[in-house]
Amino acid sequence: MADQLVRATAAGGGIRAVGVITTRLTEEARQRHKLSYVATAALGRTMAGGLLLASSMKRPDSRVNLRIKGDGPMGGLLVDAGLDGTVRGYVDRPEVELPLNAEGKLDVGGAIGKEGFLYAVRDTGVGYHYSSTVELVSGEIGEDLTYYLATSEQTPSALLVGVFMDVPQDCVESAGGLLIQVLPKAAQDDSLATLLESRIAGMQSFTAMLRSGKTLQQMMEAVLGDLDLQIFPEIQLVRFHCGCTKDRVLNALPLLGEAELLDMIETDGGAEATCHFCNTVYTAGRDELHAIVAEMRSQPAEGG
Repeated sequence: MADQLVRATAAGGGIRAVGVITTRLTEEARQRHKLSYVATAALGRTMAGGLLLASSMKRPDSRVNLRIKGDGPMGGLLVDAGLDGTVRGYVDRPEVELPLNAEGKLDVGGAIGKEGFLYAVRDTGVGYHYSSTVELVSGEIGEDLTYYLATSEQTPSALLVGVFMDVPQDCVESAGGLLIQVLPKAAQDDSLATLLESRIAGMQSFTAMLRSGKTLQQMMEAVLGDLDLQIFPEIQLVRFHCGCTKDRVLNALPLLGEAELLDMIETDGGAEATCHFCNTVYTAGRDELHAIVAEMRSQPAEGG
């Protein structure tokens, strides 16, 4: 099944539901960053969460940044997701691996740590950024994002995310997430919020449902089917994408200064830079560095 995002409403528009499948893009991130299994689960869950949060924004170039920093051995991670369906991210220490937890699952909470913070930045696409910081609840991602929505955005929500690794095949078997929110016009209906809580509590994990062959639409039907569920026919494709280019790298090199660039030419015969988000390596040879230095020298000195 292609990586995709599906939207729906229920309860006369009082409930918003969004589901996303991110299996392929999570596998791409695993390969690009050479992630351990637990790091794959942590980054995959957060990328799914980022896409779910970005799905409610308005302008096509709107984006959500999620930075999670904990006291666990993995340190933390950063995800950048857009309304356009693109997402990218990285883990501070991608090689960290831990034994399975007491439930026999990848110990994401142990890798990230239970003490720390979730930093969320919403870029509206028109020059305005809204930032929020909340303490981590468990480091398991889904619970932390649900807590963020309840405290910072004051929206009763349930956010389920999951990643399942096929260890024998050494790949991601399934990944994605589901977000259900009670919108402001229905938030005063305590019975509706209570009903949703009980149904979410009785659901299987997201990855268990996905592995069983259920589609996003079937998952929504299971929770909201009797509440006037309206699933939008449009299906949005989502993908791992980073906008880095060699030109951007070359344009940034003058910031190092002429002396540093000349030392690179003499000592290393060129320069090398790696993008944190996608792990792409860019190189600049002697001639390119000489051209940058020549351009810098041709520029008039400030204040001259």
